[in-house]
Amino acid sequence: MRETSLSECAFLVGSDVADFGARYYLADREILMAGHPTIATVASLIDRGLIDLSPGRAEFTLEVGAGVLPIEVVAQADGPPLITMTQLEPSFGASFDPAGIAAIYGLDAGDVAHPPQIVSTGTAFCITVLCDNDAQRRAVLDVDALRAWRAGLGEVGKTLLEPFLVTLGGASAAGDTFARLLLAPPMPAEDPFTGSATGCMAAYLWRRGLIEGPRFAAEQGHWLGRPGRAEVEVLGPPDAITGVRVGGTGVVLMEGVLRL
Repeated sequence: MRETSLSECAFLVGSDVADFGARYYLADREILMAGHPTIATVASLIDRGLIDLSPGRAEFTLEVGAGVLPIEVVAQADGPPLITMTQLEPSFGASFDPAGIAAIYGLDAGDVAHPPQIVSTGTAFCITVLCDNDAQRRAVLDVDALRAWRAGLGEVGKTLLEPFLVTLGGASAAGDTFARLLLAPPMPAEDPFTGSATGCMAAYLWRRGLIEGPRFAAEQGHWLGRPGRAEVEVLGPPDAITGVRVGGTGVVLMEGVLRL
């Protein structure tokens, strides 16, 4: 992972309850759910011929550490297949004083538009909605402040990933939201796209009435020169969300043989 500057690694495993299984690892630990590696894992399965797309569409299940994810793949005439996962029913945790989260990034409480809150659709993030992209640009992660905040959360802080910084309105005219995930060592400094956090963000926005409808386009990574986009749909009414569909595309960039 350090040689390739990738954020996660995915390993295919057998499953007794799904068509395929996968386990996901950061540079320092395993995580139960990861969106970007799910898209990549399915893209790899397609490339290996393990998913039959000859009818133009395929549905199957993938077991990850958090549970079983329904997967839908739709062939597209003008590009790679659209891969959509249905993330688990969200759980909503503690909310925080905006000033405390803002301080982790050198921001002021006034830069935070709504109360930050822990949300999980398999992996937990603290969803933090900023007022505008100016605040996004000024955000600089203070690693020591992040670690101190996590330590104060006890057991929750051991599995919670970094706060997910969100603004309403995309980085481009095609997006409805824009997000950044600034990472602490040994991870790369910033994640170009975070599918699991996008699901958590969608649940937060829909539950709080911050988006007009359950479907929207999420953008991330544009300021890294790696623009990413996901098609998102929250399932169920705001007070009874049953899951979140997050879809995107993936391609195989390199392959090799691991000798153990």
